[in-house]
Parts: sequence; structure tokens; C-alpha cells
Amino acid sequence: MSVLTQEERFIETLALRERFRDRYWEDHDPILDERLLWRAQSFRHRVHLLPTQTVLELGCGQGRFTQLLLKVSRGENPVTCVTFDRTLDRPQTLPVDVEHVSASSLPGVLAGRQFDFIIAMDLLDRVNCAWMMQKVYDLLKPGAQALFYESNPWNPFLKFRRALSRAFGTRDPRHLLSRPELYELLSEIGFIRVSAVYNDFVFRPIPRPLMRLFRNLSTVLENAPAVRTLAGSILVTCQKPPRTAYVPAISLFTHESLRSAVSVVIPCHNEEMNIETLVLRLKNLFDDYMHEIILVDDNSTDRTQAVIERLAAQDARIKPVIRRPPNGVGLAIQDGYRIATGRYVLSMDCDFQHLLPEVRDILDAAVLYDYDVVVGSRFSRHSVLLNYPFPKIVANRAFHLLANIVLFRRFRDLTNNLKLLKRQVVDHLILTQRGFAINAETGLQPLMMGYTVKEVPISWINRTPDMGSSSFRLFHVGGGYLRVLVNLWLASVLRVGPYKGLEKHGDARHTWRTDHITPPKLPVGR
Repeated sequence: MSVLTQEERFIETLALRERFRDRYWEDHDPILDERLLWRAQSFRHRVHLLPTQTVLELGCGQGRFTQLLLKVSRGENPVTCVTFDRTLDRPQTLPVDVEHVSASSLPGVLAGRQFDFIIAMDLLDRVNCAWMMQKVYDLLKPGAQALFYESNPWNPFLKFRRALSRAFGTRDPRHLLSRPELYELLSEIGFIRVSAVYNDFVFRPIPRPLMRLFRNLSTVLENAPAVRTLAGSILVTCQKPPRTAYVPAISLFTHESLRSAVSVVIPCHNEEMNIETLVLRLKNLFDDYMHEIILVDDNSTDRTQAVIERLAAQDARIKPVIRRPPNGVGLAIQDGYRIATGRYVLSMDCDFQHLLPEVRDILDAAVLYDYDVVVGSRFSRHSVLLNYPFPKIVANRAFHLLANIVLFRRFRDLTNNLKLLKRQVVDHLILTQRGFAINAETGLQPLMMGYTVKEVPISWINRTPDMGSSSFRLFHVGGGYLRVLVNLWLASVLRVGPYKGLEKHGDARHTWRTDHITPPKLPVGR
């Protein structure tokens, strides 16, 4: 009888985990396809996937998640999927351009290769986690990232199910790691930007009819102190040094009808660390869409004005607006809207530099489905929130719940300052707010006027120390949001107040159920 080597035992553990996971999915997950789509979307938004970047999926099993990866990436990314279960053949549903590997060792046939991203689900076992993550480290390019979904051993229902299994003579073969253990292990291997957050409250024994409700609540629960430890899984992300990864220089221009049609309005207050990076990334990805980039310096006390003026000297399409007191992001956006001349106006904040690839979805919705307004939603089912302050989550959700009731509409998140508006919509806005509450005006007024509005999911990652601090203060700005809501109700019901002049421009139509825009597949050279 042959004795297995240590590596062979590790591979057998991976194969066991892969089989156990797939069997559980088939027998106990009534919303498997939807859950895997959520995870594929979360992966795409979390890493801000760009065409041509390579993806390695470990433990692909029957290839169900692989297919969804291809769907959300539009087939523009080379995907390699690896199974450790040598009893499995290549899934017949996989397209021929997907590389499928049956691995008896790691890296095995992948030796000498490196990838931009690695993703896996329920594979990290206490027995071989250190060994496997060292292999993952070697398979990543410098600056590349890995993402893992792992079962949360602190989940009370998992504990109960495992105890019940033992009582009936069966046993869960997995040796699960807790969030602190995962964090410590990855840090010791040498990964940076390690994040291990609790994720997903949609799990059995929640009955299927309630799963949609819990999906809506999941974003709140995932960020709630104490409660979040009861989540069904742990989302682990980590990066191989260095901190600055290579980003392919690739244009995301696909819609000829929007060539030179978009005015971008960016309010800036003490943003000297962010504004140049944002503008350069914006031009690299969407240059052919740009009609102009309007940078509004809102009385900054750092070198923001000097940076803006230098950028404007380099590109005639960059238009500086240097404001004088009084301060206010609302006043800055109003000034930017006032001079914008493009057929569409895209507004965004200075700290949106990382999520720029997701602007592509916003442009798709405007062109392919002819929406008048498209909003990047932080609270859709496929959005990703990291380090979002819990009080802001509660305040945002409470405001939108109240707004749904008061305005007799259904929407998730219309107060984000990542919006694309047609020129005629901007012309009919009545903007009164000096502060952040202007985002409620620009989101809710088009809906009340009957324009078509679409929300698309985005990621939201809190500012890191190298990006400076936000000027948003929850208790300081909350009253402005309530004033907007009250005045909109007065205008719609009694035709009085500052918004009484809002004109009806059609039958209100708001699409909020379909989170993801699926454009036609477009050829991208590899």
C-alpha cells in the first residue's frame, strides 16, 4: 500500500472540500444560481475587473460558477478553472476558450504562470491552508489579488447542523478557520491589504420566500457590530505586494453614439491627493466619451487649485471652476452643472477613482436602454460595501425607506453622487441645497418629473489613509435630506414649496429589480 506524500494529502483535502461543497450546493441551496451570480458580481466589483486581465478559479467543480464569471466579465477575460477532483471530466457547458485543468499537484501544469486574480470558494482548510495560500501567492502576479468565500464557523446554524450530523453518525469533514485565523495566516505569508469580512445572511433554515428579504437586509447585517459574526460566510481578500498593481492601458469606449458627448462634473474640496489620479484614470478608460471634465474647487485650503490648473493647462477639455465662499458641495455641483455643455452630464466624487471601470455599466444603461438618468447604487443586491460606516448605512436605509413611503415609489439608492443625466434632465432640476443633500435632489427630482431612472450596482470602499478624509458629516447633513423629502412631498401633493415648479416630462418609470445591465458581447483583443 503506497503512502501519500504531504502534497498528495493536501490535494486530497482540496478534492474532499470541493466534493463536499458541490454536494451541499445541490442538496441544500435552493437559490444556488442566484447566490453564485451575486458572488460573481461581487468579485467583479470588488477587484474592478478590466478586459484582458486573467482569472484563475480554484476548485471549479461542475463549472457553475465559472459560467457566471464569464457572464459578468462579458467573456473579455481569459479564465482558467482548476478542479482537484480527478473523478470529474471537463464540464460540457464550458465554452471552448475556457482553460480547464484537472490538478494532481499545485502548481502542477500551472508552474511558471501567474494571474491577475485568483478566486475560490470553501477550500481553505486548517490542514492545508498555509500550504495552499503559499501556492496562491506564487501564482499571483506582483500587485495581484486573491478572493475567497469561506464558511463562517461561528454561524450558529452551521454549528447546530454539525452537532446534529455528529449525533446521527455523520461528520462534516471540514476544518474551518475563523476570521481572525484567516487574517493572521495571510498576513504571515506576506499578503498585504488583507480583509476578512463577514458576508451573506441568506442561508438555511431561512425559508425560500424570505430569502429575497434577507438579501435586501444582508448589506446592513454584514456591517452591524456583533450581529455580523452570525453571517453565513467570510469574504477574504488579499493582495500580493507591491501595493500598486499594473493596470492594463485599455479603453472602455464602445458606444459611438456617445463619442465626445459626456460632461464630467467633479466637486473638489482638499483633494490634491486624489484629483490627478482620478482624471488620468478617467481619461485612460473613457477618453473618447469625454466632451469636457469640469473640476470645481470648492474653496480648498490645500494645493487642489494648483493641481486643477496644471491639469487644465495640459488638456483643453479640462475646465477649472474656482469657487469663492460660501463653501458647499451642493453649490459646487450647481456651478459645475451650470457650465456643462455635453449631451450627458456625469457627476462623481473625487474618491471614486477605484470604481471607474463600473462607470461602463452606467453608460451601457444610458445607451442600450435609453434611460434618462442612471445611478450607481451602493445598495443593490450585487453591490459591494467595504468599511462603510454603520451609522451611515442605517441613516441611508432609513431615509430611502421613508422616501419610498412618502413619494409612493420603489427605489434602493438614489442619493449617491455617481449619476449620469441627460442634458434636458439637468436643465429642469431645481437645486436648492448647499450641502450633500443636493444628491437627494438630483436623484429624486427626475423620478418625480417622470424621467426614466435606472440603478446599477457599484462597489463602495471607504477612503484609505492615502486618500485623505471625507468632509461628509452625518448629523450635520441629515436635516438637508429631510428638507428635500418634505419639499418634494409638498410639491407633488399640494403644489407648493421650492419644488412646485418641477414639470412633468412623462410617465414615471424606475427600474430597480434588474440590478445588472447585460450588453451585447463586444470583441476585445487579448
